[in-house]
Amino acid sequence: MKRRSYMLLGFFLSLLLTIVPPSGNFTNAAIPTAVTPVSALSFTQGVQKTVLDNGLTVLTKEVHTAPVVSVQVWYKVGSRNEVKGENGISHQLEHLMFKGTNDRPVQFGRLFSALGSQFNAFTSYDETAYFGTVQRDKLEALLTLEADRMKNSLIGTEQLTSEKRVVISELQGYENSPGYRLSREVMRAAFPNRAYGLSVGGTKADVEKFTLEQVRNYYQTYYSPENATLVITGDFATEPALKVVKETFGKLSQRAKKNTPLHNASRAIDNSSASSSIADASPSTPVAKKAPILLKQPGSAALLQAVYPLPDIKHPDVPAIDLMDAILTGGRSSRLYQALVESGLASSVSGGAAELIEPGWYEIDATAAPGQELGKIAQVLQESLTKLQQQPVTSEELKRAKTQLQASYILGNQDITSQANQLGYNQTIAGDYHFIEGYLAAIAKVTPAQVQKAAKTYLNPAQQTIGFFEPTQPDGKPGSSNAGSGRTVENFSPGKPVDPAELAKYLPPATSETDSNKQSLPEEFTLKNGLKVLLLSDRNLPTINLSGQIDAGSEFDGNQKAGLANITANNLMNGTQTKNALTLAKTLEDLGAGLSFSASREGTNVSGEGLSANLPILIQTLADVLENATFPADQLELSRQRALTSLKVQLDDPRGLGRQVFQQAIYPENHPFHSFPTGESLKTITRDDLLGFYQTHYRPDTTTIAIVGDFDRVKVKALLNQVFGKWQATGKPPVLKIQTVPFPQTLTRVNKVIPGKAEAVTYIGYNGISRKDPRYYAALVLNQILGGDTLASRLGTEVRDRQGLTYGIYSGFAAGINPGPFLIQMQTAPGDAQKAIASTLALLKQLREQGVTEAEFNAAKRSITNSYPVDLANPSNVSSIILDNAVLGLSRSEIREFPQRIQAVTMANMQQAIENLIKPENLVIVTAGPGDAVTKGN
Repeated sequence: MKRRSYMLLGFFLSLLLTIVPPSGNFTNAAIPTAVTPVSALSFTQGVQKTVLDNGLTVLTKEVHTAPVVSVQVWYKVGSRNEVKGENGISHQLEHLMFKGTNDRPVQFGRLFSALGSQFNAFTSYDETAYFGTVQRDKLEALLTLEADRMKNSLIGTEQLTSEKRVVISELQGYENSPGYRLSREVMRAAFPNRAYGLSVGGTKADVEKFTLEQVRNYYQTYYSPENATLVITGDFATEPALKVVKETFGKLSQRAKKNTPLHNASRAIDNSSASSSIADASPSTPVAKKAPILLKQPGSAALLQAVYPLPDIKHPDVPAIDLMDAILTGGRSSRLYQALVESGLASSVSGGAAELIEPGWYEIDATAAPGQELGKIAQVLQESLTKLQQQPVTSEELKRAKTQLQASYILGNQDITSQANQLGYNQTIAGDYHFIEGYLAAIAKVTPAQVQKAAKTYLNPAQQTIGFFEPTQPDGKPGSSNAGSGRTVENFSPGKPVDPAELAKYLPPATSETDSNKQSLPEEFTLKNGLKVLLLSDRNLPTINLSGQIDAGSEFDGNQKAGLANITANNLMNGTQTKNALTLAKTLEDLGAGLSFSASREGTNVSGEGLSANLPILIQTLADVLENATFPADQLELSRQRALTSLKVQLDDPRGLGRQVFQQAIYPENHPFHSFPTGESLKTITRDDLLGFYQTHYRPDTTTIAIVGDFDRVKVKALLNQVFGKWQATGKPPVLKIQTVPFPQTLTRVNKVIPGKAEAVTYIGYNGISRKDPRYYAALVLNQILGGDTLASRLGTEVRDRQGLTYGIYSGFAAGINPGPFLIQMQTAPGDAQKAIASTLALLKQLREQGVTEAEFNAAKRSITNSYPVDLANPSNVSSIILDNAVLGLSRSEIREFPQRIQAVTMANMQQAIENLIKPENLVIVTAGPGDAVTKGN
């Protein structure tokens, strides 16, 4: 039951662009060879189920590992419940649920932000869910808000009109993706008479026609206690929490629209159609195979998608199906990766089962490598599936697949938000929160014969719906224009900033409880060769999270070899002096562990995770590739082809191209932050280049590693000394002297036209500050007010919420070792781009001239400090924070003292930050997208 992302998030998450049992003896003789049995960790232990008199199902689970709680409300309604003409209404309603209630007629995103909540929502085929995670003292506030909007949402003409524009902007953004367009056509063909064949978000045509009565009726039908599950996890006491639940949710009445069945089967979307569908048929029903769907449209890479019908989530074949998927697509050692990617036919391949309330589907996606034919990929794909049907899988493959699935559930549930999500999903989709335990028990019992039977039953080529996307040259020419100091014509006057006092009256009295002073500090030490290590033991779960950085970033590339750092990082796992690529992959995948490398501007990032019993192997593999990588020539060529495909996709995406043009407009050509890979630079990179870069920049004295999890620090220190002790470097590491970049002298506009796109992306900003800049903490508070939250900030309130011009707008300071950009990013319809830019400029001018109010200032500080404990509740986040602080030259205690540093910011600091960092007359503005985004709205 590998969870696939068949959902639409309601809005962008808030962003700040800143950068059980002991595990045993860590000796070579005692290195474990198998994962900790998953039965050792009960996912539902301590869960209490309560059903209120009004039918609301309540699941509570106390988890006292961090001073935070997560509240989630899952409604059993999604696109499955929609009929013809109302496709997307579930998603539209999800957006409207943030527009306020009769008793609280304010944007709920602002209320959640005031609480310091990390919140969001999503709509999928079978469910719509809302979730927030906060400090434990905010539990009652979250419950009160969720209960209020369950029955009292303010759904009026003004709210619907504004949010329809936002939803259409979101949908048009998806239209920029060829993969989205291909999937839409394949699903329509596979499910022509069922709602599963419709896009979850709907269509622009349907959304434009939604009426107020239509949306209100849908809300009154499906948003009701008996159709919902409330999940609470975290640091709380069950009985007092249930008392609050009964006081808030218990008083809500059941639905008014009782004449409409709640859980009808997926409705026929066009009863007049006499056509049948492969996916509508039983897997054993003989049907004529369909011709492939061929989509020839503007794009950058050739794509394949194949869909096969599956049973529902409760079917006994589901465990075997998921193991079949793991064997086919689970990592580098999987059959399809070896057959398609390692052969050079495809740049990527992935798969997954959509196991839902009703019969779902299995999906395989592949991106063709440059010059490869989709027909050949389809042929090799079918050969691989036929082999799986005709020959039993090996015991090695099945054991690896079982281990991967078991480990993924432990690693995927390390924080309380994920645990609540798992409980809500199981209760809503499978009808039983215990489902996961029976599922995992069944996984352990699956035999090779059962996997082979699943392949024969469900991968029948006659049941297949397959689609090809062949990119074409778009009508019109890509182009650019530099408008110099040109300005938008319109001069929008932004509304008055929201007064936090108006929000406070809808919330309990503000508190600033934080237990960050109790946050454990990592032990820090340096090996004799200069390698820096930070260790933080956490015995709450049998997991390990490893983060690392090597001073080997793309800042060292140079324009002629742009892309060298990333290709070097991507080839580290392609072989060492004692292991080839497949052996390295199996070493980790056999344990359900992972280790990856990627280059950023200021370093190569290391990310690793696994169960604690396997930490020695994870560390040994890391040491092997850092010290002994060989960079085989054949793997370099495959990696180059994947990089070229990735580059084409990036340059065809308004987000990717816009960000590159924006960065290059800020930093001069001789600046290390200016270079980006090109087709020419990637083609010139040789194996000798990789070896030279590796030998020069991969050094112990430029490497930092942070490990958080279940381990014995003494044993880990001994192991690190043992495996890294012989790694030596000579001389001093390379150091770049990076020039200071001034603000642009005037407001500069650059427009990049990408024909064939439906949505525009705009970047606005200039060079910003470094992490150690004394104005950094004031800049964070300033950013929280300006654009740190796409619903609660000034930009979000005006441009998204009031005007409905964008699906998402946010700002941030990319503060690293060196100053990175300050930027504002937004996605708009082509005709709204210039209006949104004009509104943004007016808001920046207002901020520059009028500053912020003391109430805004204090509310922003509370929001940042209140949300910080939520960050610390996730071990993976803690590992990254510890690493970043060390790499940026901050003290070990920064992880504990951060809230105090935010609280210490004064209004005088804020005013200085505004004067120094907000320059409305000196901006670089880059818009990438369809040509009319450049001209419409002027």
